[in-house]
Amino acid sequence: MPLALVVVAEIAARSSEMTSDTLAAPTDIVLAGIRALGNGTILAATGQTLATALGGLGLGLGIGLVFGILLGIFPIADKLMEFSVEAFRPIPSVALLPIAMLVFGFGYRMEISIVAFGTMWPILILTRAAVAGIEPRLLEVSRVLGLGLLARVFKIVLPAALPRIFVAFRLAAGVALIVAVTVEIAANPLGLGYAIMSAQQSLDPALMFALLVWIGLIGWVLNWGLVWAQGRLFGRAAVVEAAQ
Repeated sequence: MPLALVVVAEIAARSSEMTSDTLAAPTDIVLAGIRALGNGTILAATGQTLATALGGLGLGLGIGLVFGILLGIFPIADKLMEFSVEAFRPIPSVALLPIAMLVFGFGYRMEISIVAFGTMWPILILTRAAVAGIEPRLLEVSRVLGLGLLARVFKIVLPAALPRIFVAFRLAAGVALIVAVTVEIAANPLGLGYAIMSAQQSLDPALMFALLVWIGLIGWVLNWGLVWAQGRLFGRAAVVEAAQ
């Protein structure tokens, strides 16, 4: 179906001799992408976007993992924090742009902070659910053995909850790329999002669509790599967790 749509779009563009500031033929999009790869502009923008996305993902992973484990282990803390989590979680990441710009200005730190906010929530929520769903007898054994909190986390909680935590990481990785590009389109003058806006303002729709296709390919490769790693690390458990 995608190939058929591309062929139809190419035939329609060539038969109508389309000249537009907003649309481009598929072959023109491919040629624009090749030119951008050749002169290195798309690779430089990709490096900037991935740096902020991965930096924010790492920060969000650390924060979400710590709070998710604590809320999953201690039901009282979970109930006390329930209102705060449900109140802040629905806030769109991009809505924090004015605050982040006041605190950090333009650049990597501002974008990383917003990506971290967006990626923290899926990791926190799914980690909390994964830890709360651990077989209670495992935790009873840890208490009988006299394990401290850190020993209990590293020897019991993390091994039991890791397949579901990895699913959360997969979801957060997609969110990180989306938020990073959105911030660059809205405000931050770097990365693939800013390149898309520059192409649109320069009335170069072929390059604009080429960048969109490139972002889609990056997302697909990222997800494929994480799915492959999940299968290699967890085997059949990965299939069960993904289905859930």
